[in-house]
Amino acid sequence: MRLIFAGTPEFAAVALRRLHEAGHAIALVLTQPDRPAGRGMRLQASAVKSLAGELGVPVCQPRSLRLDGRFPDDAAAARQAMADARADAMVVAAYGLILPQWVLDLMAQPGPHGGAALGCLNIHASLLPRWRGAAPIHRAIEAGDAQTGVCIMQMDAGLDTGAVLLREAIAIVHHGAQADTAGTLHDRLAALGGDLIVRALAQAGAGTLVATAQPTDGVCYAEKVSKAQARIDWNAGADRIERSIRAFDPNPGAWTTLGPDVIKVWRASPHPGPVPPHAAPGTVLVADDAGIVVACGSGALRLTALQRAGGKRLAVADFLRGQPVEPGVRLGQDGGH
Repeated sequence: MRLIFAGTPEFAAVALRRLHEAGHAIALVLTQPDRPAGRGMRLQASAVKSLAGELGVPVCQPRSLRLDGRFPDDAAAARQAMADARADAMVVAAYGLILPQWVLDLMAQPGPHGGAALGCLNIHASLLPRWRGAAPIHRAIEAGDAQTGVCIMQMDAGLDTGAVLLREAIAIVHHGAQADTAGTLHDRLAALGGDLIVRALAQAGAGTLVATAQPTDGVCYAEKVSKAQARIDWNAGADRIERSIRAFDPNPGAWTTLGPDVIKVWRASPHPGPVPPHAAPGTVLVADDAGIVVACGSGALRLTALQRAGGKRLAVADFLRGQPVEPGVRLGQDGGH
């Protein structure tokens, strides 16, 4: 098929490469404008733009798609480029811009070969209606969901409310050395999303693709993760905090304070031992090469991989050699004890 592809991060780039490998003609790529990144804050192309350049696909980077918004010229240029592409469908994956009604209307027109319009198909990393919104991978881990997956959705004017065309579930690993982080789950879901969109387009071509309306119950909103939300709340239970640490790995990284210093926590596990009844949440109970044991609102957590500001991830033994931690100190107090 002849496609327009809209996406920005690596999750979307995986799907774009998979579509190319499956033999689909990518007529146009929409991706977000280059952003400053890294210590030098130099403009950096998105993963999708970089791949589009490798594949020789034209790229359009509007700052907005709203014809009545702040950048109407950008939106008008994008509309012309999309019309000129004469695509059979538009595939969207983690694009980062809201698609206004004119995009849905344009893609609802019959394709260049006179076939039925496929419209805009979205690759969404949750089992809809669970976790609509911007951060479904993070929120699924944080909530302790037993499974997640990918849905191929027919986009409409709502936020992830369209009919589901294909879906496939995978288990989330919550225990042991292979416990999922947002990073590991992202990679598995990205690969699944690439495979699923290829299957969906094949079924569409064969006339066997079936749309199923989403249930009205079980809807959750996956709010975008902020740095402030990644601050560890030691008043929460140990299990909840451990899930949050994995949910915010690699970005933005769960963090706390040790005196005036910001410390990121990358790996932890619930500590099975008893917690002294007088220990306030955030109090360090033990600090040795096996881990820093911290009292929580319920239970305790053993921290085993940490990072000080400007440093790198370290196993706890290496971290303690550079920054000793004494039992009795309270984390998250911005003042030590």
